[in-house]
Amino acid sequence: MVYAGAMSLLFSPITLPSPHGGLTLPNRIVIAPMCQYSAVDGCASDWHLMHWGNLLNSGAGLFTIEATAVLPEGRITPACLGLWDAHTERALADTLRRARKLAPHTAVCIQLAHAGRKASSALPWAGAQLLSPAQGGWETFAPSALPHLPSEPPPTAMTLEHMAQVRDAFVQAAQRAARMGIEAVEIHSAHGYLLHEFLSPLANQRSDAYGGSFENRIRYPLELFAAVRQAFGGVLGLRLSASDWVEGGWNCDQSAEFAKRLKALGCDFIHVSSGGVSPMQKIALGAGYQLPFARQIRQTSGLVTTAVGLITDPHQAEAIVQSGDADLVALARAVLYQPRWGWQAAAALGGEVQANPVYWRSLPREAQAVFGKVAVGVR
Repeated sequence: MVYAGAMSLLFSPITLPSPHGGLTLPNRIVIAPMCQYSAVDGCASDWHLMHWGNLLNSGAGLFTIEATAVLPEGRITPACLGLWDAHTERALADTLRRARKLAPHTAVCIQLAHAGRKASSALPWAGAQLLSPAQGGWETFAPSALPHLPSEPPPTAMTLEHMAQVRDAFVQAAQRAARMGIEAVEIHSAHGYLLHEFLSPLANQRSDAYGGSFENRIRYPLELFAAVRQAFGGVLGLRLSASDWVEGGWNCDQSAEFAKRLKALGCDFIHVSSGGVSPMQKIALGAGYQLPFARQIRQTSGLVTTAVGLITDPHQAEAIVQSGDADLVALARAVLYQPRWGWQAAAALGGEVQANPVYWRSLPREAQAVFGKVAVGVR
């Protein structure tokens, strides 16, 4: 469907349900979580203050904080953000408070994560290979003792006790997020990290009740989600890799059924991505390449669904929600390159956004209606 200039659906409000009344967003634009590799011992830094303040003024209805580790060993790299104790909570809360003071109009979500066998990695620009203990690395954990790459040392297969520890760490991190006023939590179950590893038969070859069949492989992610749902009253969703892009791996039919189970447990939204669990993946990249996954999962589960992946143009984003492929549209690298993407989309589609008035006079005169007023005559 091509958007033909009717009233913009992308800039219409949407309410995400939750046990405590839900969260109404002024538009359907979401800033996807993007790792910044700028934390110090898990603590948010001045880079995060700048980064969050910038994107909170993007015009998006919802801003998502990057993958935030619930345990130190759950970090992807030594420079990844964390929320596992009072120290990391204090740093994140203070930084977020300062950023939100300048942009109180944008709702915030945090993605809680555990990297599983892809933890203890070098920074992406340093090769992203696993770090040895001599390089500052640490022991990694996964459903099974299977490495991500054949050349890497295998992770430690998780015991039931360690699985319980990780589950409880997700719960405690969600409670910390609630204390600092974060409105939504997204559980990371995508891109080859721990929970995706449990789902995929390519990474999960356990012989107990948590491996083998589809029912067994989804058991731990569902148990973890249910525990977080019980403890967190805000909006709670999950990011999912809908396909491994490998024959015999996790696929969209399984994802759709998994999403139905999540909805029954009180899931409020699902964020549909793909890939990341296997170097054998063959991804058919192209504009909107993940939209068929989002559409199928939305139609099967009835969940509020977020589409993501190579979405760069406002009219493309409008067509996604107009056609029913998804309810929300998430941007990542596109909004890093153009942090005012939401403003440009509003100007192109006849929408309105909220932003700090300090920036109002920056707009070309023909685009000033995006703020619902003409900001002229400013001294």
